[in-house]
Order: sequence, then C-alpha cells, then structure tokens
Amino acid sequence: MLSIQKLNKTYANGIQALRDISLDIGSGIFGLLGPNGAGKSSFMRTLATLQAADSGAVYLNGIDVLSNPHSARQQLGYLPQDFGVYPNVSAAELLNQLAVFKGFTHRAQRQNMVNHQLELVNLYAQRQQKLGTFSGGMRQRFGIAQALLGSPQMVIVDEPTAGLDPTERIRFQNILADISQDRVLILSTHIVEDVADLCPNMAILNKGEIVRQGSPSRLVETLQGQIWQRAIASTDEINPDWRVITSRMARGQRSVRVWSKTRPGEAFTAVDPDLNDVYFTALLKTTETQEKLTAVSV
Repeated sequence: MLSIQKLNKTYANGIQALRDISLDIGSGIFGLLGPNGAGKSSFMRTLATLQAADSGAVYLNGIDVLSNPHSARQQLGYLPQDFGVYPNVSAAELLNQLAVFKGFTHRAQRQNMVNHQLELVNLYAQRQQKLGTFSGGMRQRFGIAQALLGSPQMVIVDEPTAGLDPTERIRFQNILADISQDRVLILSTHIVEDVADLCPNMAILNKGEIVRQGSPSRLVETLQGQIWQRAIASTDEINPDWRVITSRMARGQRSVRVWSKTRPGEAFTAVDPDLNDVYFTALLKTTETQEKLTAVSV
C-alpha cells in the first residue's frame, strides 16, 4: 500500500509543480494521466526519492519514503522517461552490473536473477546482443528488467510507451499487466489509451493538482448524457459558447465533441462518453476555473 499525503513541491524558479497531492494506492496498476508539464515527472521523481518534497508525507508499506530514502530505495524500481543505456554493452552485462550496484554480491544468485529478469521481459534470447542495437521497445523492456531487480514492492514507470510502435506497445502493456499482480505499479503517461487498457484506478494531474480520480469506468459513467457530437465543415463553425472537448478528423470527416448537460444545438447527437472525454473535460474544467479566478482578481 502506498499512501501519499498533501505532497508539495516548488522549484527555485517559483514554479509549483505539486500542490497538496493526496492519494492511496493499492496493488495493481495505477494510472497517472496528464498533459506535458502537468507535474507528472516531478511527482514520479519525488516518489522515487530523486528529489525532496517541500512538505507532505509518503508511506510505502509503513516505510516513511521521504524521511528514510535509503530504506525506501530497497523497495523501489524506477523506469524514467529518458532511460539511457551503454550502447556497446550487452543486455546481460549491464543488468548484471546494475544488480551489483543494488547489493547483490553473490555471483550465482545474481546470474539466476539476471536470467529470470530477461526471461520475464522476453529478452533472454537477446541477452548477449549489444544494447545499442535494441529497438525502442526492446530498450523499454530492458528498462523494466532493471527496475524489477530485487523484487521491489513499488515500480514507477514514466511515459513508458511514448514512441513505441503498436506491436511493441501491446507487448509492453502485457508485461506491465503481468508484473503488477502483487505490487504497486504507477504508470505515468499522457496517452489515454494506456490508462483505459491497463488501469483499474487512476488520477488526472493538471498544473500540479489532482483534478479527478477514481476507476476509469466510474469516471466515464459520470459523463453519461453530457457528451454531444456533430459534423462540421471547418473549425469556423465552432460556436465560442460551446464547451468543446475535441475537434478532429474521423473517417475523412471533421467532427466536434461538446460537453453539455443539454443538447447544444439541433445538429448534435448524444454519444457514449469514453475516457478521452473524462480527460479533456477535466482539463477544460480546470482551465475555466482558473479563468474565472483570474477575472475576479482583475
């Protein structure tokens, strides 16, 4: 169990990356969804003990993560957004060295662990291959292998499927699902489909704040009867009074989705909401709230 209580982080340049973040996260995959710049990486780095928080508390199975980072790291695995590798070293060699850094000094035990990790992520056959020859998906799978060294109770993966082709993305999703059965796995991403496919619980982070949280299915249900769609010839037809969620091409035709409790016009038809609608309505509501606050302050 991971318990996060009123976590705050402000950088020296005055940007407040995290604002009173509070979450309770159990075993399985927890999705953290948000746009670029929302504070996801700041949140991940704080949980991974790579930076200090200004205030708040984080407990992992009773361990005070912020006060005892050394003890917490023994229970942590981390795959950052930018995971570099030594290109002229084989997968087995680098994973073996990383295991040494984690304190596994018994050679036979370490070799068995390295082999097991490579088998788990479907890289055992490529264990002697130089990492510089790996595809993007293979590098991400190697990243998961190193994050799982020592059987950590919490694994943090930051934007893991960005840039992967569809086949590698599905393969990587399957690995995440398999390894999350008995541990906390936090998946940070801006790709809505990853959360929809993998996560029984989630939160949306925007401008440093949790703006919505719950199970994807329940969050989708809250928008039932409030999402409307119509075809448009161009964006010039968009009425500024509409609360537009998305405007995009679909099957060669541009359509607009609008968030409204009543039909916004005769040409609109009601459509079933999805997690994209949950995501974009959460961002839209945050923007509208901030605009109102700005208007009042002016």
